[in-house]
Amino acid sequence: MSTQPTAAAAGTIDVGGDLTVNRLGFGAMRITGRGIWGEPPSRGQAIATLRRVVELGVNFIDTADSYGPSVSEELIAEALHPYPDDLVIATKGGLVRPAPNRWEADGHPEHLREVCEGSLRRLRLEQIPLYQFHRPDPAVPLAESVGALREAQRIVPIVSVQNRYNVADRRSQSMIDICEQEQLVFLPWAPIQETDKRVAVAVAAERHGATEHQVVLAWLLATSPQILPIPGTGSPAHAEENIAAASLELSPQEIRAISQGG
Repeated sequence: MSTQPTAAAAGTIDVGGDLTVNRLGFGAMRITGRGIWGEPPSRGQAIATLRRVVELGVNFIDTADSYGPSVSEELIAEALHPYPDDLVIATKGGLVRPAPNRWEADGHPEHLREVCEGSLRRLRLEQIPLYQFHRPDPAVPLAESVGALREAQRIVPIVSVQNRYNVADRRSQSMIDICEQEQLVFLPWAPIQETDKRVAVAVAAERHGATEHQVVLAWLLATSPQILPIPGTGSPAHAEENIAAASLELSPQEIRAISQGG
């Protein structure tokens, strides 16, 4: 991988039947401050990271109103608006960030309406291409939360699922199977965590002259055509490294060994 590959090397995926994006996106949680709270250590570096990923073919960015809170969406708009025609910005509502390293669910209809409108303002959008319910609130009936964003499936189709999934946490495998059957996009969060849990990852990295993070991203891309990895970082160099994984091809034996924990 001597020349810098682009996200286009991962191929494309359809989101909801009317949006087509490259199958390696960017998660914009890490461009905020420590603990996903406040401003990043370097606002200039965060903006440079966003601009670099778009330069390298990323046209799907995942964010949320609670990242910062508000900071991630504001930075995306500052760095990239007016947006390229093919750029899809997905955002979320339903979690509140009251302090560093704390998440609290809020699925009340009035909250969801408020944060959705706030996301539109911060992102400088008239319409959000993909809006996601961050997490059900145990204190609020799901029908009430979803109803605030219109009734799922009947009016606004469900087109994506976002769950934790990586080499060490495979609990959402059955959900990926459903996504394949229903042609839904599966967005794995924490996709490159716990890479040290698989010896096969280290072996493949050495064989390909790649990093372990690149190997697990390549493994995700090979695991299912419905997976759209969204690795995040606040560093342009790290973003380049992640995107380079789009051109890394693992053998069937390597994929099997990583999947089986070898």
